[in-house]
Amino acid sequence: MLHLHKTAAMLRSLVRLQSHVGSILSPGQMCPRSQQFRFALNYSSATAERRRFYQDVSISQGEGGLYEINLDRRKLKTPGGKLFTVPNEALAIAIATEWDAQRDTLKFYTMHLSTLCNTALDNPTQRNKDQMISAALKFLDTDTVCYRVDEPHSLVELQKNEWDPVLHWMENRYNVTIGSSSSILGPEIPKATKDTFRQHLNSYTFWSLTGLEYVITQLKSVVLSMGMIDRHLTVEQAVLLSRLEEEYQIQHWGSVEWAHDYDMFELRARTAAGALFVHLTSESSTVKRKLMQD
Repeated sequence: MLHLHKTAAMLRSLVRLQSHVGSILSPGQMCPRSQQFRFALNYSSATAERRRFYQDVSISQGEGGLYEINLDRRKLKTPGGKLFTVPNEALAIAIATEWDAQRDTLKFYTMHLSTLCNTALDNPTQRNKDQMISAALKFLDTDTVCYRVDEPHSLVELQKNEWDPVLHWMENRYNVTIGSSSSILGPEIPKATKDTFRQHLNSYTFWSLTGLEYVITQLKSVVLSMGMIDRHLTVEQAVLLSRLEEEYQIQHWGSVEWAHDYDMFELRARTAAGALFVHLTSESSTVKRKLMQD
């Protein structure tokens, strides 16, 4: 169970990250055409930005105890036309905060929690839990921390020093064998390991799996994602470890400063949103009191 103060702090940090990402540069200013197209296809909306059309954001409890988001007097709906409902008050408050934090222009590409809710509600790919678990576990075969270089020596040592402790923690935590390899084929993950993770992930709700799969796709790593969800790693640590080789290259060869900063903040925002989503879809609504106090 996520501690209340950590949930509140994560929500505040996420809002700050989203604001920071949105204020660095807009997609039209800094993204090539292909990336603009990706933003436009973001499932949260058909467009990347839209003028704010509401004044007040509120939540209300509807049928079956589900919570709804109200923009003035209008109830929020999903891209598929469904009523936007979430399973608990804590998540509803987080979503309302995300909408209320928008300024004159709605930057949908920064509204990661809303996007995850839309995905869980509409389920556009029509997958069930077993299919989602299988998709998540496929990342084990290409996990970032399992693929190692064999040169230069300084990077070999860096990967060993930074990735091995997390990998060993994961193996001990779940009593599995994962391993690492510098072969282009990567390590061969034992079937027993995959079975253990499948059983563990089966305990997640459909909503929580939606968030976890999102985190895994951001970090390209089951190991780092689970380490963060289990609170062994912070968001910042998980993101930095997922970019270890890239950061190594930047230190040696330099980078385009604004592009590096944008990529880092954006990845942190998406990862934080996914982790928060996993926890909030598992939390009781008592989180609300702490969020309201802060």
